[in-house]
Amino acid sequence: MSEQKALSATRLWLVMMKAYDAVRTFAEESIVGTGLGLSDFIVLEMLLHKGPLSMTQIAEKARLANASTTAAIDRLERRNLVRRGFHATDRRVRVVELTDEGEKLIRCTFSAHSRDLEEMMRPLSAADRRALHDGLKKLGQTAAATNKTKSQRQERA
Repeated sequence: MSEQKALSATRLWLVMMKAYDAVRTFAEESIVGTGLGLSDFIVLEMLLHKGPLSMTQIAEKARLANASTTAAIDRLERRNLVRRGFHATDRRVRVVELTDEGEKLIRCTFSAHSRDLEEMMRPLSAADRRALHDGLKKLGQTAAATNKTKSQRQERA
């Protein structure tokens, strides 16, 4: 295969980064009318689909730093969209759940956001979507495993 026809890892990475930036901007624009930032939206969406979660679970699942998670929960709590309480069996654990107002907002927002995403991805056939899903999943798993292996080698050195 010629150099021009080969799709190098560097070229693919650049295309992925440009696509990620465009899709992230699209996602942010999709929710801008709600007054929510993307991290706030992610937290609300997670609580809608997963139910009450601890602060640690939210940070891990949303891939947010602990400080960013706390800031998002604080903002959402001030807007009466979430409330904090204690875990039913472990009073040391703080749990976050949607309020009725928060559930109403995220259901409406998520529905519109889902429609926007479907519209954006309309040019992709079902086969394209499957291939993209499978390829990105494989790439993410490989990168995570490689990072873990590198970290373990550095710890032993």
